[in-house]
Amino acid sequence: MADTKSDTKAEVKKLFVKTYGCQMNVYDSERMVEALGGSGYVEVSSPEEADMILLNTCHIREKAAEKVYSDLGRFKDIKLANPNLKVGVAGCVAQAEGEEIIRRQPMVDLVVGSQAYHRLPELEAKVGNGVTAVDTDFPEVDKFTAMPNRPKARRAPAAFLTVQEGCDKFCAFCVVPYTRGAEVSRPADRVLREAQDLVERGVREITLLGQNVNAYHGQATGGSKDTWGLAQLIRKLAEVDGLERIRFTTSHPNDMEDDLIAAHGDCAKLMPYLHLPVQSGSNKILKAMNRKHTAEQYIELMKRMRAARPDMALSGDFIVGFPGETEQDFEDTMALVREVKYASAYSFKYSPRPGTPAAEKDGKMVDHAVAMDRLHRLQALISEQQYAFQESMVGRDVSVLFEKKGRQEGQMIGKSEYLHAVHASVEGVNIGDIRRVRITQSKTNSLEGQLID
Repeated sequence: MADTKSDTKAEVKKLFVKTYGCQMNVYDSERMVEALGGSGYVEVSSPEEADMILLNTCHIREKAAEKVYSDLGRFKDIKLANPNLKVGVAGCVAQAEGEEIIRRQPMVDLVVGSQAYHRLPELEAKVGNGVTAVDTDFPEVDKFTAMPNRPKARRAPAAFLTVQEGCDKFCAFCVVPYTRGAEVSRPADRVLREAQDLVERGVREITLLGQNVNAYHGQATGGSKDTWGLAQLIRKLAEVDGLERIRFTTSHPNDMEDDLIAAHGDCAKLMPYLHLPVQSGSNKILKAMNRKHTAEQYIELMKRMRAARPDMALSGDFIVGFPGETEQDFEDTMALVREVKYASAYSFKYSPRPGTPAAEKDGKMVDHAVAMDRLHRLQALISEQQYAFQESMVGRDVSVLFEKKGRQEGQMIGKSEYLHAVHASVEGVNIGDIRRVRITQSKTNSLEGQLID
């Protein structure tokens, strides 16, 4: 009698993920996709074709949170057309607002916080047909331990790797300690295993991530009770064959230890680029922000970084219009920027975040028009410095990791050691190759060059 059994295949479902905010959210989104892959989901690029829409959110700035609700409103028609569609909100907005998200947007089926996304598969299985789920706990077993092994798919040549989460600094303007929790560092052996896995799948550059990454103090390898700082971890990663470039972000000035400064001078695989937020050049405002360092200490630190690595490209973050900021405080910030000379920097107008100490200083709020004027002046100075740094690259030879094809025939795009996007016409170069390029032209946000080897 013929065998009437037919092969059964796991149901394939389609997942659309939208990521907001920082590089850590990019990394988290990758892990969410991997977690839901075990439930039959494959990632797609369009929400209209999805069986599940997942928003991985950021809560750092007011407009970022409201953007999430705006996007959810736009997804309503898709939900109406497909009642079986599941909609989830993950990340820091989910952590901060929990059930309030479902109250404001009843179309949402599940809410999962930034520390519990390893539970996504079981939450997804529960929801639908009016059943919702909310999980914003800080579980005892960290999500990295609970996550399944990463699939062995080929990767792009540059990747993010989270090594530290949370923050104990409690800056007066910041919600991170409340949404990501206290500082936690992953054990060094787990970081090294994940890095080795990434390299085996084609990764040549890894950026180590953390809300306060240079506060890293993870358990040393071999079951030791000792801890490693970030510099020790970087030096061990530099021994991984095939890993050619190491970066890290974002750091705090108070955790820039001597060993980490020295590593920039003696570890060839550690790239000469440092993003180190200062937020203000006014000591009065820095104190009000609870930054616990002065402008003078920050400037001295920048001098030490350049002494260790003279070609260092420096980047920073700035907030203007912080409650109580005067014109003189702002001029102190401008003076610091002129002193440091940044290769790039990010600047924002202060926006109050509910629950933070700064949000309670309503009487000291800077007029919106004044704050915007200061922001534009600061951004003009930063743009001038960024342009000058890019122009200084013309005629120089840089090392470029090629990551993707360019728009023009025979063109490829990669990143220099200074994190500049570099366009070059190439022949016989593959994605993932690192080649020397002579810079011939500086453009608005990129450089153009010619292959020289």
